[in-house]
Amino acid sequence: MIIIFGIFLSSCSDSNVKIHKKDTVSFDLDSIKARGKLIAVTDCNSTSYFIYKGEPMGFHYELLQLFSDYLGVDFEIVTENHLEEAFNMLHTGKADLLAIGLTVNSSRKKEIHFTDPISKTRQVLVQKKPQGWRKMKAADLEKKLVRNYSGLATKTVFVQESSSHAGQLHSLTEETGEPIAVLEVPFESEELIQLVQEGEIDYAVCDENVALVNSTYYPDIDVSTALSSVQDLAWGIRKTHSGKLQEELNKWIETIRKTGTYAELYAKYFNNSRSSTIINSNFFSISTGKISPYDDIIKIYSDTIHWDWRLLASLICQESRFDPNVKSWAGAFGLMQIMPRTGKNFGIDITASPRNNIYAGARYINWLHSIFDPKIPDEEERTRFILAAYNAGPGHVLDAMKLAEKNGMDPHKWDGNVAVWIMKKSEPQYYNDIVVKYGYFKGKESVAFVSEILERFEHYRNIIPENNEPISYVPKGASSR
Repeated sequence: MIIIFGIFLSSCSDSNVKIHKKDTVSFDLDSIKARGKLIAVTDCNSTSYFIYKGEPMGFHYELLQLFSDYLGVDFEIVTENHLEEAFNMLHTGKADLLAIGLTVNSSRKKEIHFTDPISKTRQVLVQKKPQGWRKMKAADLEKKLVRNYSGLATKTVFVQESSSHAGQLHSLTEETGEPIAVLEVPFESEELIQLVQEGEIDYAVCDENVALVNSTYYPDIDVSTALSSVQDLAWGIRKTHSGKLQEELNKWIETIRKTGTYAELYAKYFNNSRSSTIINSNFFSISTGKISPYDDIIKIYSDTIHWDWRLLASLICQESRFDPNVKSWAGAFGLMQIMPRTGKNFGIDITASPRNNIYAGARYINWLHSIFDPKIPDEEERTRFILAAYNAGPGHVLDAMKLAEKNGMDPHKWDGNVAVWIMKKSEPQYYNDIVVKYGYFKGKESVAFVSEILERFEHYRNIIPENNEPISYVPKGASSR
């Protein structure tokens, strides 16, 4: 039996009044562009944003990528599966945008501005099919299932706290006069669907597009009973001084929704028979907490270099996409793309096993630490330099530090300083400079290498707990995600 604390029980006679909060900050598109980064809140689930085989994916994640490219800025994702907290982040300026499929309704319009619709869906009832349903005739099965709102009379229905689903059920109650108990709980729709599948609760309500995806890997649930007409889903922005952002978002949405790119993206996450393969994979990180088959080894050797294991995993993903047998044109081998001579220097056969390969990579990183620890006092900056040196070799990074210092930039900072000069090492006037010891180098790849690893690391930190415990949808104790 599950224990759920802090449930808000709302009867059908309740007015369900919501206290709308106000913005405490105000800045618009020009401020976002000046910052160079769009910050968006999204929810972590099997359609919006998740990690699969080491790479970030998701419908809203990919749309954010496209929109940030359109604006010409970077983007940062903050994950929050509790809607009230997500709204608070928007109001307080911790985020610029709610990149969540929010149902557009009059209540929410009092609190935020909506973009033009991102997609459309209906609200549906989630219920479990009876035992032995596969052997039942279709007509007999239908008799066992709730197929209209009146069938829920005297029943208890669970909905996500602060979602539009409770309001929809109250509206139906007023129209039909059929009383039901609505339980608002702090669990996201996919958690509620799993609880129905596990037999912990009997009924839940969620959006049809999410329900249909879940039904591909929970075949015992039924999601065919619609409880609303088709509704618009949109992103949300602050009401205070957000006109330019709203205008630009709507212009982009109008354009992107007419493209094949949008159609392919929607089909990828909502109409794809492979969804069940992804969700049931050992490397669907939301449910398993795993990134790769080598997580246990990565955790062991990340401790030896005092790194967060997820950072080392991101480096390995960048180098090999977790393929233990990959070999580069230059001869670098395996998960960490170690050169055979580097392994020999440490007395390690890098081809013998994935463990040996990671061990050699960790030894090499420790050696890089011995070079850069005395030179770069700030830990986060030092990580950038060591990642760059892992790709370029320490000599080219040291050259770029000398060029930065000679030309009035900070030799101890990577972005906008040393990163600029490692790229200039492909130009004769700089690789022939007297302070340069290691000559020509095409540094663009190394700058991208650092950026991509750290960006992926942030995605890992968003979704995968540091202790690598799986995130279960079945609530244990007071809370669950």
